[in-house]
Amino acid sequence: MGTQQHKNYRAASKRATAMMSEKRFISLLLLQLCCVDCGFCGKVLVWPCDMSHWLNMKIILEELTERGHEVAVLAPSHNYFIDHSKPSTLNFKTIHVPVDGERITNTVNGFLDLVINVMPKLSKWQSAIKLLNFFLQTTEDVKILCETIVYNQTLMKNLKETNYNVMIIDPVMPCGELVAEMLAVPFVHTLKTSFGGILEKHCGKLPVPLSYVPVPMSELGDKMTFLERVKNLMFSLLFDFWLQHYDVQFWDQFYTEALGRPTTLCETLGKAEMWLIRTYWDFEYPRPYLPNFEFVGGLHCKPAKPLPEEMEEFVQSSGEDGVVVFTMGSMVQNLPEEKANLIASALAQIPQKVLWRYQGKKPITLGSNTRLYEWIPQNDLLGHPKTKAFVTHGGMNGLYEAIYHGVPVVGIPMFADQPDNIAHMKAKGAAVDVDLNTMTSADLLGALRTVINEPSYKENIMRLSRIYHDQPVKPLDRAVFWIEFVMRHKGAKHLRPAAHDLSWFQYHSLDVIGFLLACVATALFLVTKCCLFCCQKLSKIGKKRKRE
Repeated sequence: MGTQQHKNYRAASKRATAMMSEKRFISLLLLQLCCVDCGFCGKVLVWPCDMSHWLNMKIILEELTERGHEVAVLAPSHNYFIDHSKPSTLNFKTIHVPVDGERITNTVNGFLDLVINVMPKLSKWQSAIKLLNFFLQTTEDVKILCETIVYNQTLMKNLKETNYNVMIIDPVMPCGELVAEMLAVPFVHTLKTSFGGILEKHCGKLPVPLSYVPVPMSELGDKMTFLERVKNLMFSLLFDFWLQHYDVQFWDQFYTEALGRPTTLCETLGKAEMWLIRTYWDFEYPRPYLPNFEFVGGLHCKPAKPLPEEMEEFVQSSGEDGVVVFTMGSMVQNLPEEKANLIASALAQIPQKVLWRYQGKKPITLGSNTRLYEWIPQNDLLGHPKTKAFVTHGGMNGLYEAIYHGVPVVGIPMFADQPDNIAHMKAKGAAVDVDLNTMTSADLLGALRTVINEPSYKENIMRLSRIYHDQPVKPLDRAVFWIEFVMRHKGAKHLRPAAHDLSWFQYHSLDVIGFLLACVATALFLVTKCCLFCCQKLSKIGKKRKRE
């Protein structure tokens, strides 16, 4: 019996040894695979834009660091969301810009006053002009930041010696592409704007058929009436020949001086290897696009996490009526007192509990069903089964979280791409909008009751949610893939259209049309001359016969 036990022990020992050897082999194989994968890891330099743009880009950068890439972020010393002090896997190269923090704060406050108190009272044309004039005033601050980098020989030498493999740029703020050009590093754009944007059209050479592709700030859909197509054309002319040039000449000159050769802002922007557009076909209208444009909309979306205990209790107290989530974004923390009271009055009349992100003075009309919070876990609330509606300003990040979790929207857009974003959601049947400037308490109440009580809005947002989730590759993985693709192949020139090498008259074949018209005109001229010559000859012959 002892001998048998010994044999069993030896057999078990052999099996255990074999299993250990197998585990070691698997571990070694995985280690080798990791080493092979690390062979593709590289160095990434980042030119970000602050506010909500940074929240989206940060997701990509953190994923890159998890995959073994070394990520360095060029960021000014004064920021709102880009926090250098917090522990992070990202390496922040802080740029000490000679612009004081108070001036930046005043600029942001002036911007908020413009979009909340001034622009809503103007027409769309006047609003566009006012907004772009404000950006013109901030150009000097961006120029100082740019000069601090490109004319800092020590910094530029250090960046060049680091041998970055790729640069990720948010082109909303100029200069990133200029740094990439000076460092001779391939770069990738990541844009929060929709496809109607000026940068994509003029610098990315994206086709924009005006018959069914709405231009920025038009708030049109892809199925337009004749008058809407007229409006779309007029807005296109406004952007193409007037507003888009608000400071282009300034940057053209700056880029030319920095590079020491004639160039333009748009030419430099157009050298991007890839354009990562943070939308998808669940949100966008079908339209032509180019192979170096990729959709990565909703890359920041993720499953909901449990709410804080106090907040969960409030949500559960709503019973079958559920809750409404209300936030106007990270920048708008309060509203004029009159507007706040109007909104609070409408919210007090619905049976749902309301979680409102608001830091202003407590409205006197605030109902017992509404709680104010300085901050709310927006994604987790939208993913809660009791959430019935989302009241939002129409920022892209929030809208994609609503699509991801299937929550219908009440839009209160204010500026920039927000009216167009809400217009897209309306066209998809997943949102109702109200005008911040003209709305009454009854308007907001009616919009809330509509999206909560009419089943079509929930059905439509769930349809968009299913489209979002039914992708062969997740948006974040797709974004990281193309960045790594550019790193591995030192660019993606095979995806870049030849349109970048054509002048505007060649692109539209105006030279060919001119040549063909000249040929037709020449042919008509020769035919006419021949006919006149023949007529004259015949006339002379006829006269001669008459005389005879």
